[in-house]
Amino acid sequence: MPELTARENIVLPALLLKKAIPQAHLEQLVEALELGDRLSHLPSQLSGGQQQRCAIARALINCPDVILCDEPTGNLDSQSGEAVKRVLFDLQKALGQTMMIVTHDAEFARSADRVLTIRDGRVEE
Repeated sequence: MPELTARENIVLPALLLKKAIPQAHLEQLVEALELGDRLSHLPSQLSGGQQQRCAIARALINCPDVILCDEPTGNLDSQSGEAVKRVLFDLQKALGQTMMIVTHDAEFARSADRVLTIRDGRVEE
């Protein structure tokens, strides 16, 4: 949401569900995603990588059992993409959540615990 700060964007799903926002969990996400000094900034004041990390925090704020990621590094430069990959895998391990990631990045896929390749609508391997 372009008119909301990074912090407001991150906590929005919890507010919409009228759920309490566990401060420790929010702090853990903000620290892991290196967003602490950017929480008062609007999306237009953030880099693409920072915007992507805010989106990850927003997806994780309600502690879902499964996270679905569609090309999470698709629009990022290589440095930001590497940071997002690292954060996704680190948080997945730390929080014990299942992540399903769709990617065309073979290197990214090789880092996953399990890889399914789909070609022409069929699971290939």
